[in-house]
Amino acid sequence: MNLGILGAGRIAAVMADTVNKMNKAGDNSVKLYAVAAREMERAKTFASTNGIQKAFGSYEDMLCDSNLDFVYIATPHSHHYRHIKLCVNHGKHVLCEKAFTVNARQVEDILRYAKSKGVLVTEAIWTRYQPMRQMIGNVLSSGAIGNLKMLTANLCYTITEKERIVVPELAGGALLDVGVYTLNFAAMVFGHADGVQGMCTKNSKGVDISDSITLLWNDGRMAVLNASAEAVSDRSGIIYGDKGFVVVENINNPQGIKVYDRDYKLVDEQVCPPQLTGYEYEVAETVRCINDGVLECPSMPHEETIYLMETMDHLRAQMSIHYPCEGLDG
Repeated sequence: MNLGILGAGRIAAVMADTVNKMNKAGDNSVKLYAVAAREMERAKTFASTNGIQKAFGSYEDMLCDSNLDFVYIATPHSHHYRHIKLCVNHGKHVLCEKAFTVNARQVEDILRYAKSKGVLVTEAIWTRYQPMRQMIGNVLSSGAIGNLKMLTANLCYTITEKERIVVPELAGGALLDVGVYTLNFAAMVFGHADGVQGMCTKNSKGVDISDSITLLWNDGRMAVLNASAEAVSDRSGIIYGDKGFVVVENINNPQGIKVYDRDYKLVDEQVCPPQLTGYEYEVAETVRCINDGVLECPSMPHEETIYLMETMDHLRAQMSIHYPCEGLDG
């Protein structure tokens, strides 16, 4: 199945490396076929560097190629809505980087449109597809830490040098870039919250730089989440039960699980299975679902993408954060 990459930045290079490693490992279900950038020279350089067959200086030109099967979108958040819709309009299936769009209204419009066109679209939030997700779930369902009561998670990087992080025109801020991982972690463990409260600090342009988020469930469970674009954190997720707790190393790409009992004794430890890059799971599932003729991936159902975006909409309303690209014109 021929993959086209829309955008030629850092995350696009990770995807190209992933597919190349999949092929070298004997998985030929997907092939790096094309890349499109806003400038032809940049596309040509990217293609040459990553062993890609075709380079395009226009997104539209790449999407008109009848041999292209699906597209990985690696552009800033602010452009996702427009670029997904462009791909769907050309009948191309889509794997789009998180955050899927900038608000729930855009998500719902895209999903309706994709369904009418018979095209698969899915969000590339890699932690949803990785085997560590099931491993964490197995530990929790085993009853090792008893009834689940609370969780905490944090994800912080010093990334304010990146323009897409610090300007509202590119839907910048910590929430859509790193906070989304903390929200996904909470949703994967506890499901959909019944209440959400958030606070943030902002830069001079009015986007959130550090976020504090509290999620509440009617049965008494709570999640406390922190995200920042100007600090370094341990990236841990901790799940608390009435008989012990579980520590997840790096919620952005879980690498290990440690289980402690009520006496703080380590009773179990598991490590992440070997990875190519960690992106291979979302690629493989997307290809499999396209071949099966289904329009969404089971690891990241559309209802989950909508829920996460609605939650971030509520948080941004509380934080008074607005983007110029909020409408359905992208």
